Amino acid sequence: MNTPDAEQPPAERPALRALLSYARPHRGVLSVVLLLTLLGSAAGLAQPMVIQSVLTKLMTGSSLRDDILLLVGLLVLSVGLMWSQAWLSERTAERVVLQVRRGLISRLIRLRTSELDRTEPGGLTTRVTSDSTLVQHAATGGLIQLVDGSIHLLATIVLMGITSLPLLGITSGVLLVLGVAMGVVMPRIRRVTTEAQRSVGDIGAALDRSLGAARTVKANGGEAKETERATAAAESAYRAGLTGARYHAMIAVLSGLIVQASFLAVIGFGGALVATGTLDLAALIGFLLYLFNLGGPVLSLVGGTTALQQGLGALARIEEVREMEAEDDVDEQHAAPVGPPPRVTVENLTFGYPGRTPTLVGTSFTAPAGEVTAIVGPSGSGKTTVFSLIQRFYDLDGGSILLDGTDIRSFTRAELRRRIAYVEQDSPMLAGTIRENLLYSAPDASENDIADVLRKTLLDGFVAGLPDGLDTAIGSRGLALSGGERQRLAIARALLRRPQVLLLDEVTAHLDGLSETALRKTVEQAAEDCTVLLIAHRLSTVTSADQLILFEGGRVRDHGLHQDLLARNDLYRDLTATQLAAAH
Repeated sequence: MNTPDAEQPPAERPALRALLSYARPHRGVLSVVLLLTLLGSAAGLAQPMVIQSVLTKLMTGSSLRDDILLLVGLLVLSVGLMWSQAWLSERTAERVVLQVRRGLISRLIRLRTSELDRTEPGGLTTRVTSDSTLVQHAATGGLIQLVDGSIHLLATIVLMGITSLPLLGITSGVLLVLGVAMGVVMPRIRRVTTEAQRSVGDIGAALDRSLGAARTVKANGGEAKETERATAAAESAYRAGLTGARYHAMIAVLSGLIVQASFLAVIGFGGALVATGTLDLAALIGFLLYLFNLGGPVLSLVGGTTALQQGLGALARIEEVREMEAEDDVDEQHAAPVGPPPRVTVENLTFGYPGRTPTLVGTSFTAPAGEVTAIVGPSGSGKTTVFSLIQRFYDLDGGSILLDGTDIRSFTRAELRRRIAYVEQDSPMLAGTIRENLLYSAPDASENDIADVLRKTLLDGFVAGLPDGLDTAIGSRGLALSGGERQRLAIARALLRRPQVLLLDEVTAHLDGLSETALRKTVEQAAEDCTVLLIAHRLSTVTSADQLILFEGGRVRDHGLHQDLLARNDLYRDLTATQLAAAH
């Protein structure tokens, strides 16, 4: 019958190859570290031989000067080698973790939206922080410890055999017990490490959830509930860590017990050999020194194997990120698009989110170039989804989206998104200053350009009244700003980009009447240089649009001007009487 442990090696081999791939770019330095480590071990192994020679000369009355000088030299050499090895090893370890983190950061930021939809952000960030550290130790110190411990142990056993084969036989039997114990316990350490790291990720996810919506949590008295969620993850990590600590303690106690048992067996059996004249006292003392020295390679093997198992457990979580789909065409640099605004055509569009009924079913409409097209309809009818598909946040299930007759899938995402500016309903801001947010996608914009968009969005007076002006920090997610200020700043950022297509999702939701009127004029001006598509619930916003598209159940129910739809469409009349009129 196969046990979980018996199934482990085939799974380990690919993971081990992945681990070695992180060490491979540093193989030159790691080879030097290994050489220094082996030289240090050799210097340590030579010391018992010199001590045995000293004891023999003490018995015969010979000069000890050369042996003492050699012993001191070996000690100084060991210290120097140890320092050099430790420095190079730590430096390489830091370079490995930087390499791992660079790759993870690049991958995480470019993950497809669909991957981010089903993964907690906090769980992803722990891959960059704690998991990468475990891989760092495994790919450098762990591998060095394994190789050095194996060679050091083999050399020690050979020298012990040269000194006394009978005593080696006694010691080997005891060491075999330790080897069997390690073979049983180490795979369990790997599984426990994976579980502990997953729990740590759950802690990050729980905190990200509560801190990201701190005001909502506080306003609804959810502190206790969120604390319970994060604490449950912390307790899970604690239990997994406790199990791991139990295994570590078991190995440590067993290692110490094995050394002690070996020492007692060698003392008893070796003493009998000395008493019968089969073994001289100097040889017995030399063997005992090798036995004490045996603790070093045993600890290296235990430490290296533990680090390797922990690293393989963490590596499994890192490899999960590498298997996620990412956008590999977003790093191209494109100049601002030139030419007239394009016509946006949606043809027979079909799309559904995983595990849900289709959101769009055969949706078709055209947004004329250089005009304002307003999309209205009940909540959940697919309006925002269309905007996401236009920017290729998701792949279409069927149909096509065209810019002046060219399928958007023929553009790279970088090129497509350079043509489009998008203002989200919640208008999220990035931590930093007002200037940094404005210049986020238009870093070459001039001060005059900034002043112009601030004036158009009625932010010029607001910014002028701030002590630090454009260099005022807006806090995490822009929470230092009001909802209306965030929306106007997001619109200013979009206009500064000078796009060919402008997507506005509920941008008037937090604006007062004066600001909305000014924004409507701004949108009308923007339509002279770009095609504008907006989602709106306010009656005053949609009545001035050049065209209205009415959505219902993922389809286009009707289209035309406000008066036309009002005259012929019951759904639109209901919307204007309730949702649109109420918002107005």
